[in-house]
Amino acid sequence: MTYAAMSKREFESLDDERLGWACAEPALVQIRGKDMSVKTRVIAGLNEEQRALCMFRVLYDHAKHSAGEYYAWVSYLQASPDYAAGVAGGLRFFGDDSMIALLDETRGFLEARNRRLGITWNDAAIPDLDRDPELAGAVDAFYARFLRCASGSLRRIAAYIRSHPEKFAVLES
Repeated sequence: MTYAAMSKREFESLDDERLGWACAEPALVQIRGKDMSVKTRVIAGLNEEQRALCMFRVLYDHAKHSAGEYYAWVSYLQASPDYAAGVAGGLRFFGDDSMIALLDETRGFLEARNRRLGITWNDAAIPDLDRDPELAGAVDAFYARFLRCASGSLRRIAAYIRSHPEKFAVLES
């Protein structure tokens, strides 16, 4: 298992987003840019709480920057069923029903579009939003909801971490 190391004072001073990042960072650093076998091994070595946090961060840290990134990352997850299942499992662990519902709605809309156009998840690219005003409008709305849901997700996850610090961090005095 991979635990964050920090002082108790630092742990207590971090805001919700930074606390989640600090607790996930040791694992995320190990998997960033690595092949799937390394990612699978590292994630399998985490405890259930760390794995749930990590999978949320995989979604959040990739999708938070723009509507285009949200679109591309949701499509990437659907093209990678293990990742999609991991993210969904992480959200279920934290009881994040609103984020699950949003991702389901987004997937449904994009699936219908993909079927209509005869394309696959792997065909999705950020420039699609520049070429398709209907897609851009829908994704902008989904992304705005994502940001609202994510603020609740960050609060929920941070509250869990603060209630169970031993599952995520080694706190030094």
